Amino acid sequence: MLTELDIRELGVIHHTTVELDRGLTVLTGETGAGKTMILSGLRLLAGGRADAGRVRTGAAAAVVEGRFQVPEELAAAAAAVVDAAGGSMDENGEYIVSRTVNASGRSKAHLGGRAVPASTLGEFTSELLAIHGQNDQLRLLSPERQLAALDRFGPDCLRLAEAYRSAYTEYKALAKDLAERTAKRRELAQEVDRLQFAIDEITQIDPQPEEDVELQATIRRLQDVDSLKEAAQAALGRVDGPGALDGGEMGEFLGAIDLIGEAAHALGGPEDETLADLAQRLGQVAVQLSDISSELGQFLSRLPSDPDALETMLQRQQELKNLTRKYAPDMAGVLAWKDKAERKLSRIDVSPGALDELAARVAAAEERVQATGQELSAARAAAATTLAQAVTEELHGLAMPKAVFTVELSPREPGPQGLDEVEFRLAPAPKLPAQPLATSASGGELSRVMLALEVNLSATQAGTTLVFDEVDAGVGGKAAVEIGRRLARLARHNQVLVVTHLPQVAAFADTHIHISKDVADDAVTSAARRLDDEQRVEELARMLAGLDDTATGRAHAAELLEIARTDTSEA
Repeated sequence: MLTELDIRELGVIHHTTVELDRGLTVLTGETGAGKTMILSGLRLLAGGRADAGRVRTGAAAAVVEGRFQVPEELAAAAAAVVDAAGGSMDENGEYIVSRTVNASGRSKAHLGGRAVPASTLGEFTSELLAIHGQNDQLRLLSPERQLAALDRFGPDCLRLAEAYRSAYTEYKALAKDLAERTAKRRELAQEVDRLQFAIDEITQIDPQPEEDVELQATIRRLQDVDSLKEAAQAALGRVDGPGALDGGEMGEFLGAIDLIGEAAHALGGPEDETLADLAQRLGQVAVQLSDISSELGQFLSRLPSDPDALETMLQRQQELKNLTRKYAPDMAGVLAWKDKAERKLSRIDVSPGALDELAARVAAAEERVQATGQELSAARAAAATTLAQAVTEELHGLAMPKAVFTVELSPREPGPQGLDEVEFRLAPAPKLPAQPLATSASGGELSRVMLALEVNLSATQAGTTLVFDEVDAGVGGKAAVEIGRRLARLARHNQVLVVTHLPQVAAFADTHIHISKDVADDAVTSAARRLDDEQRVEELARMLAGLDDTATGRAHAAELLEIARTDTSEA
């Protein structure tokens, strides 16, 4: 439900804020007062095309902001769209939607406080806001829209349509796979050979993760083994003495450890605190040198001693380089490529047995498409009969007393939407042939067909904001009263906004908003205000052929308002 609409610098509207309630809201006003701009603002919030020509003359940009309160049954879908955009609900539990159109033609859209593409607004409002104007009625003429309306009406149609789409999608995927395997059998066989050769080559060499990096470090060490050994031995001899190199007895030369030990011992004789501290520090140095001596010994013991090891590792390195040259820049990539190739190979089977098995799966999937499609067609046929009768009854009360509305279903080849084509038809009288809406209905009649459809479809949904423009075009008198009555009925479960010129329709409103205009020498401005009961009587009297200044006109308006209220309360 739309709770507030704020419009700035759009058309003749400088700035106006409209607070909206549940039920039926009518917007009235003189021609050119700006009622169309209200609809333009709503279309912008629904992701419609931005038109720089709608920006008020002299303004830099037009801004439209709406606050939506989402009903529980639609909350999950709406929240998913907002969450995906990174937006959030405000502190009042509402979602703020805004659209800015610059005079240059560029537009910006925001949803839940985050900038989004305009198409995201359309996705968010798709189930929350439906606008039925002259251009929107033309969309009803498309077979896709008519089929969607029929599926909304049928109690099982939406569920069966989803089951059909799932079966159809599976069938098309399998059929495409079979066609490709059959047409490209030779190419796929060559691909199998190529993949199998590569997998066998990698398997035979059996590379390990990070092996190329580790092998490079080992080869570098082997190539430098003599210089490494010489450096380590020289250091060890000086730290631990010459005897440490061959495990023999200490010679006449002492190592650094021994010399430091003797120095520490010499300082330990005299009883002096300074010398004692120095002796302790020399002892610590000796311990560190001992650790270094041990690590040097371990380093020397780990140095390769096999003269053929370097050649073996160079050969292994060449094998790994051959793999990285063909498949990936490192061993991790080579192994990942192998895994991917094995998965791909498992899906390619062009043997006669495999093709026969796939053909059987395609046939089974096609049978499921036909079975679910026929079940869907039966549900649509039942819904078409019921919908046609219900809409015809509604049209009889909307100044079309002899009209007959029919829903024609005809078979078609299986497609994404089912096995049916649908066409809404209208006959002006029972004995006249029904013709497609595009050729049989005027603009006003289309509006009434749309209203009749929405009255019946509203039973399948709740919480939507429905907007009607020109729904009362070309009617008056009793037919206008019937239109108002049906709009009020539609507003029991949905929020309904109607732009009307008929007092008989406006009288049924729960909320009456008047759009007024002020014509100055250099500009025309409009504003919207909510009318109280006394103001409603004055506005209805004005709409009654301009009788607002007469007692008779006001009495007639008050009577009309009372009749509508009584009718609504008794319904």
